[in-house]
Amino acid sequence: MTFYLFGIRSFPKLWKSNPYLGLGPGHSYVSLFLSDSCGIRSQQRLFSLKTMSPQNTKATNLIAKARYLRKEEGSNKQVSSVPHFFSAGAAKKRSQMNPQSKDHALPSVRNTIQLPTQPLNSEEWDKLKADFKGKTSFERFIISQMAHSHSSVDVAKSLLAWVAAKNNGIVSYDLLVGYLYLCVFHMQTSEVIDVFEIMKTRYKTLEPGGYSLLIQGLIHSDRWRESLLLLEDIKKVITPSKKNYNDCIQGALLHQDINTAWNLYQELLGHDFVPMLETLKAFFDFGKDIKDDNYSNKLLDILSYLRNNQLYPGESFAHSIKTWFESVPGKQWKGQFTTVQKSGQCLGCGKTIESIQLSPEEYEFLKGRIMRDVIDGGDQYKKTTPQLLNVVSQLAKQNLRLLVLGRKHMLRQSFQWRKDEMAEVQKQASCFFADNISKDDPFLLYATLHSGNHCRFITKDLMRDHKACLPDTKTQRLFFKWQQGHQLAIINGFPGSKLTFQHILSYDTVVQTTGDSWHIPYDEDVVERYSYEVPTKWLCLHQKT
Repeated sequence: MTFYLFGIRSFPKLWKSNPYLGLGPGHSYVSLFLSDSCGIRSQQRLFSLKTMSPQNTKATNLIAKARYLRKEEGSNKQVSSVPHFFSAGAAKKRSQMNPQSKDHALPSVRNTIQLPTQPLNSEEWDKLKADFKGKTSFERFIISQMAHSHSSVDVAKSLLAWVAAKNNGIVSYDLLVGYLYLCVFHMQTSEVIDVFEIMKTRYKTLEPGGYSLLIQGLIHSDRWRESLLLLEDIKKVITPSKKNYNDCIQGALLHQDINTAWNLYQELLGHDFVPMLETLKAFFDFGKDIKDDNYSNKLLDILSYLRNNQLYPGESFAHSIKTWFESVPGKQWKGQFTTVQKSGQCLGCGKTIESIQLSPEEYEFLKGRIMRDVIDGGDQYKKTTPQLLNVVSQLAKQNLRLLVLGRKHMLRQSFQWRKDEMAEVQKQASCFFADNISKDDPFLLYATLHSGNHCRFITKDLMRDHKACLPDTKTQRLFFKWQQGHQLAIINGFPGSKLTFQHILSYDTVVQTTGDSWHIPYDEDVVERYSYEVPTKWLCLHQKT
């Protein structure tokens, strides 16, 4: 539901010099509406505008009505209940409520060979190979299928024995890696060590996948420190992955080497990697048996890291955090899993969660960064084409001032837009119409931010491209926080239904503490959350009085 504007580089000049927009530093805009549409066949749109009182610019109520009249009459369906726009699982539910036509999947190609479930002898492998009709290497095909199906180690070992017998004891690297994968998956540590010895003898260096599997397999053995040497070997070629660091940290904690674990963690952060949540969980799991203030402070630093990077633990991780807090001697922490009311009050302890609104300092900082990095940041949007949208929306607000951003094609008579309707819109709102090839997201951001912290905007665009333009985690987090506190979402109804808006979140879904309490939003295992959504479940921790 956004208009796309493009090609205007000097926003401040336009803002100050165009009296038709009616916007400036001295004006108070409670709300901002941006809308666009594409034609929907078999639909006519009727706009219903309510007159606004110019004297009352402080009003905060927002009233909107719109009617969609189909040529096919008789629909009396009610609006379904829709989860909040930014709530975890909302996108999944919307997709289920509005199923799209899907391409018919091609039928899968059936394997010409059924994988053995028991070890085979040489004659049996010979026969299986003779029956193989594929164009690829039989041995590579079999080991890849075994890895995919997590076949037993014994069956894979019989394959390697058959190959070795026919090749003077030589087994190719890719077969060894496939076998190693199965050994690691089934935690066959002795077999991992055997493959490790073969690879050390035969190859001076390995590719990253081989190193990673060996590290993952060795950490469970008494030779776990050799995984640290392999990590150093990787560093000679590339930067190790966060999975490599995770495995080495897990190994260090498993074998009680706390200092090595923390050093690896700091090294991981030094590469600007975001740690795997299972890495952070491992520190909390280990910490419940550690009665040490220094270790406790480091765990609290991890919680601060979650906050600063807007990361959310999973359900299992949340349980680990709860267990650790309740195990701290003398602190009398008590945890419970709960939710937060629309007002921002925790249903567990009654405390109010932090406001979603930015402080004046944060607001000015974000406004400057948006201007520099998104609006003036380059030409990444110059070649985009205008979006077409599925719904045409009209918004009338009582006692509010209104700005409509649109494209010039709206002013031409068409089955989408009637001139008399647009004339009525222009009577009720300040309007700006950009070129038809424009993309207006930068206009939306500029107009909303420069109208003041009270201004709201309406669009179905989730602004992910613009968030990605921001150079650092702090600015991206502020942008998302501002977006949640200012973006209105229309609850789509059926033709003839009343147009309503979802409430804007009043609280910030982020890890937070007051000293004697912690509130930690977490992901439920059964809920699929998209990156632009936030959890709805909370771990509430407070000290008993």
